[in-house]
Amino acid sequence: MGMNMSEKILARHAGLESVKAGQLITCKLDMVLANDITAPPSIKKFEEIGRPVFDNEKIALVPDHFQPAKDIKSAELAKAVRDFANKWNIVNYFEQGRVGIEHVILPEKGIVGPGMLTIGADSHTCTYGAVNGFATGVGSTDLGAAMATGEAWFKVPEAIKVNLTGQKPENINGKDVILTLIGMIGVDGARYKSLEFTGPGVKELTMTDRLTIANMAIEAGGKNGIFPFDEVCKEYVEGRVKKPYEPVEADADAQYCQTVEINLSELKPVVAFPHLPGNTKRVEDIETPIAIDQVIIGSCTNGRLEDMQIAAEILKGHKVADRVRCIIIPGSPAIYKESMRLGYIDAFIDAGCSVSTPTCGPCLGGYMGIMAAGEKCVSTTNRNFRGRMGHVDSEVYLAGPHVAAASAVLGRIATPEEVK
Repeated sequence: MGMNMSEKILARHAGLESVKAGQLITCKLDMVLANDITAPPSIKKFEEIGRPVFDNEKIALVPDHFQPAKDIKSAELAKAVRDFANKWNIVNYFEQGRVGIEHVILPEKGIVGPGMLTIGADSHTCTYGAVNGFATGVGSTDLGAAMATGEAWFKVPEAIKVNLTGQKPENINGKDVILTLIGMIGVDGARYKSLEFTGPGVKELTMTDRLTIANMAIEAGGKNGIFPFDEVCKEYVEGRVKKPYEPVEADADAQYCQTVEINLSELKPVVAFPHLPGNTKRVEDIETPIAIDQVIIGSCTNGRLEDMQIAAEILKGHKVADRVRCIIIPGSPAIYKESMRLGYIDAFIDAGCSVSTPTCGPCLGGYMGIMAAGEKCVSTTNRNFRGRMGHVDSEVYLAGPHVAAASAVLGRIATPEEVK
């Protein structure tokens, strides 16, 4: 019996010839990740174990959620991470000015790559499946143990094949693909399952599209999301990933518990209404205009250079609507710098946007865009739970950068075709 991509990576790291869904295994890890919220409790667990770190090159610490520090508590969290990194000489520690959003900078810097097994004390660690790796979120206790042992246990997940066909329209991006999928199967449709993206439509997706899609596998309940290693992936990782890597591909007779078909040609811009990512609707089907107060473009989901380009091309020559606040957050210093070189930052500022240093801030209701009661926000982030971005009576509408930028200009949820 053949294996799918996830099974092959897990088997390799468990030292086994093969694995099957439901099997409990222990695997050696290639990378262990934590941020300023999850690292401090992980460090406490690690210290209880009383061992040195298993490998100072295989731990990444990225203080990105409340940094630059918004208050004393967040400063103390960052200090705990900094002190630990200094004590154990953690190679992949990123301080302010060098830090970006964790799930943006790890692929960008080639810290994660094809065939690698990564765990992180953050649910969106599944992002790294875009580069043909198995990556998943864990709790801080498991993360602390992994920093000491370099190992973690797994229950091999069942896999759902997402077969992509057709050609991607110009106004469609990865956010539309994953929101459409979550709308089809529900926020628990892939609970503890692997979402494996295959089919001729994969070649239509840019690496930014893939990173966005894999990032939100967890919003369908997925254990992980993973893409095949093809020319797009190869072009992205070559020159970034310095260590030898071993890509994986699914066997022809690999086992899947379900197959979902998505024809990219048929997709239209969508938005996820409050208060679940699966509450998706086509923008063109919204009958009553929905006025908004805020737009966020950024996050680990849509803070990459291509996202900045899409937003800049729509905002250039326009102004953000009166009453609307538009906050742009490039996902890394490199993206910020390239956005300046290409004129995107000028376009944002000229349009009346606020441009922030890289941070997760508004996504989790931390800072840099908190909403008051009754306010509505179109956001390129990944979650729109009640109270996610501020007051429990505020509302978050999830969308891609096309829709978010157009909505900022028109002051209501809109498509880019409406901005002329």
